[in-house]
This record gives sequence, structure tokens and C-alpha cells, in this order.
Amino acid sequence: MAREGRAAEPVTLRERAASGPGPGRPRGSDPAGARAARGSWRRFASSPVAVVGLVLTVLFVLVAALTSVIAPTDPFSFAGTPFEPPSAKHWLGTDDLGRDVGAGVVHGARTSLFVGVAVAGASLVIGTVVGGVAGFAGGKVDDLLMRLTELSQVLPRFFLALTVVALFGPGLTNMVLVLALTSWELTARVSRSGVLAVRELEYVTAAEALGSSPWRNLRTHVLPNTIAPVVALASLQVGGAILIEASLSFLGLGDPNVISWGYMLNNAQSFVRRAWWMSVFPGLAIAVAVLGVNLLGDALNDFWNPRSRSGGASA
Repeated sequence: MAREGRAAEPVTLRERAASGPGPGRPRGSDPAGARAARGSWRRFASSPVAVVGLVLTVLFVLVAALTSVIAPTDPFSFAGTPFEPPSAKHWLGTDDLGRDVGAGVVHGARTSLFVGVAVAGASLVIGTVVGGVAGFAGGKVDDLLMRLTELSQVLPRFFLALTVVALFGPGLTNMVLVLALTSWELTARVSRSGVLAVRELEYVTAAEALGSSPWRNLRTHVLPNTIAPVVALASLQVGGAILIEASLSFLGLGDPNVISWGYMLNNAQSFVRRAWWMSVFPGLAIAVAVLGVNLLGDALNDFWNPRSRSGGASA
């Protein structure tokens, strides 16, 4: 029996190296993995934090996606009497120029979602590539890339964004670029640590023995198995980008031609006592959006955390 077990082992390694874990395997060939996925989803759905985060995030995305349906009017256009309180005609009231606050909040969701997703997506790509190459190559390449990561990490992101916007002018493009170029360092470290753990596993070694090139190994077998914590981190970075964009717009350094929640708060600061709704509703929108994506990010991290899985299995 032992001899048969040893004879079957090379075939198993060869199959794993050829197909890789997951998508390359025939459908239905991994019932244990399917059961684990169903158990993980049940654990995710049973978490109040995960459910609240998912609901708030979906609500935020739907409002941003259906902006033209929910608020078809131009948020900068005159809509009624200035300082009109919330009513049936204007649910969230009007501002000092008679513009509809509700339309501004809805259109501001699209701006915040664009900035958050663009910054998180760019930092995910940059950080994954830098961390993956550093962890897989090792040696001097690893040292060089990690020193560059540390150099970028010590830069004060908010004040750098403040300086760039002040020098080159306000605009969403400049804001996204500077935030993306200063947000990838933690992603690179997380990706590198995952690659260091995965690159020594048996299926990676078997793929190398079968003639797979190192970069094909990295792209096909290593990075797909380290992407989960990176995605969870990226979801947390969405909230941070939304806050920084709102802060810059509040200071008057946002794009004056694009409505945003920070722009609305900047406009409302002189009328806090006279028209409370001008500041309360944009502030609540920021709080709900950031809370939703942060709770969802925490839940995704727990969902993909191996320690959480083993703890759930042992329980």
C-alpha cells in the first residue's frame, strides 16, 4: 500500500503543477473545497459586521450608479428658494444659492466612488506587482524594491496631495494620481509576505521542476493565491481615499467644476446655524460610505483569513 501511495504522488504533483489551484481543475473535482467555500460564505453571512458593511456599501454603489435616475437635475443649477429646509419638494433642503442639497449629495456619491475605486485599484496593481516581484525574486531585487517602498511610505500622503494640488491646480486626475502613488506601500508589503509563504509550497516547486518559467510561476501559481488579503486591504483604502478627497475639497482644493461632499461642506461652513441641513447631510453621506467600505473590508479580511477558517473549523 505504501508503494502505491508513493507511486501516485508524482502524478498528483504533476496535475497540480499543470492545472494550478482552482480554475484549472475540472469542475466538481474538489468537493472539499466547495464545502469549505459554502461554510465560509455562511460564516460571512452570519456576521452582523459583514452584513451591515455589505448593505451600506451596496447602497453607496447603487446611489452612485443611479445618479441620473435618482437626481437627474444639475446639482449646480437653481432649484428653489435659498435656505429652504427639508420638505416634500426638496427632501434635503436647498443651499444658500437655491441649489438642491439632495441632488448634490447624490452626485457627490459618484465623485467619491470614482476617487475611492480609482485610488484603491491603482494602488492594488502597483503594490501587487512590486511586492510580488520582490518576494519571488529575493536577493538584491527584494532589497531594492523594499527600500523604495520604505522611502515612499515615509512621505506624508495628505500634505503631499495638498502640495501637488496647490502647485498644479485642482482636479480629480491630479488628486487620484498623487493618492495612488502614495497608497501602494502597504499593499506591496502584504503581497510580498504572501508570496514568500506561497513560493516554497510543493505545487510551485513541482511546476518549476516541470520546466515552468519563474515569471509564469509567479503569474499563474503564486499571485492568484496571495491576492485575497490584498483585495481586502484595497477595500479599506477606498474609505481612506474618500476621506482625503473630502478633506481636500473642504479646504477648497477640489475640482470646482465637480460636485463633491467636501465641496458641499466647504460651502456650508458659513451657514451651520442658519441652515443645518447643508452640513449634516453631506457629513452623514461621508460617514455612511466610509463606514460601509471599512466594515466590508474588515469582514473580507476575516473571510479570507486562514486563522479564522481554522478556528471556525476547529469549533
